Amino acid sequence: MGNIAVIGTGKMGAAFAKRLIDVGYKVTVWNRTHEKAQELEKIGAHVVREIDEIKAVEAYILSLTDASAVQSVVAQIIESGVKNKLVIDTSTLLPEDTRKIGQLLAEAGLDFVDCPVGGTVAPALNGKLLGMLGGSEANAEKARPIMEQLCRRVEHMGPVGTGSHMKLAINLPLAIYWKTLAEALSMLEGSGVDNALAISVIADSSGGPTVLKNREAVVVETLNGADQISTVSIDVLFKDLLLALKQSEGSSCSVSISKTTSDAYENAIQKGLGEFDGSTLTRFLVND
Repeated sequence: MGNIAVIGTGKMGAAFAKRLIDVGYKVTVWNRTHEKAQELEKIGAHVVREIDEIKAVEAYILSLTDASAVQSVVAQIIESGVKNKLVIDTSTLLPEDTRKIGQLLAEAGLDFVDCPVGGTVAPALNGKLLGMLGGSEANAEKARPIMEQLCRRVEHMGPVGTGSHMKLAINLPLAIYWKTLAEALSMLEGSGVDNALAISVIADSSGGPTVLKNREAVVVETLNGADQISTVSIDVLFKDLLLALKQSEGSSCSVSISKTTSDAYENAIQKGLGEFDGSTLTRFLVND
């Protein structure tokens, strides 16, 4: 195994670092808030304060909040003077922003793929994410062995930006689902069917997506009033929903359901629910 840098040690970035260390990589980590990366030292990561300290790695994995954060980090990687390194961006961005970042890196003599992932912390720690690669064939093949340590499935979607495009497409129905579930549960009001039984039956049916099947207990607890802090929070889902709406501008696709759903997310965030799991949106709408 080689040396990998993980840039951004939020919940997912930290999970990437832990997983890569577990499978035998040497891992260097950087985070804008240095203190948040220091916990990873205890499990063998090398923590640096500045990106230009990172030289002897074969690849940089970026796990960052938005395009602005990615652009800032990419500028620092370029300024460090490294060449012929691979940059893998797992962040969820607009395809246009991803292509601009890829062009900057190519002009600086660096290879690039966008590879956003489907899944949360637990699958990341167990190498069970879904990876969506965007980039040239050659760069995708360089990235594949690394991403296969994090993912149960890695698909090369096409040129730079297609990974980002695909991620927006799969996150859209996820964001919408929590509002749909609220409407389904509202139909059951007065029926005598309690939340736990309703969710169990829905999860066991064709109306239950993977997110419900895997998180049935969390959803029931949430509906019973115990909101859960989550990696895929209302804030995150709303951000991705807005990106999908932005991507749809100027196209012929209909996003009327998405627009209505975004209003529900905005209302929930205004009520201070942004940090909680997507199922909190369901609870909020059922009880509103």
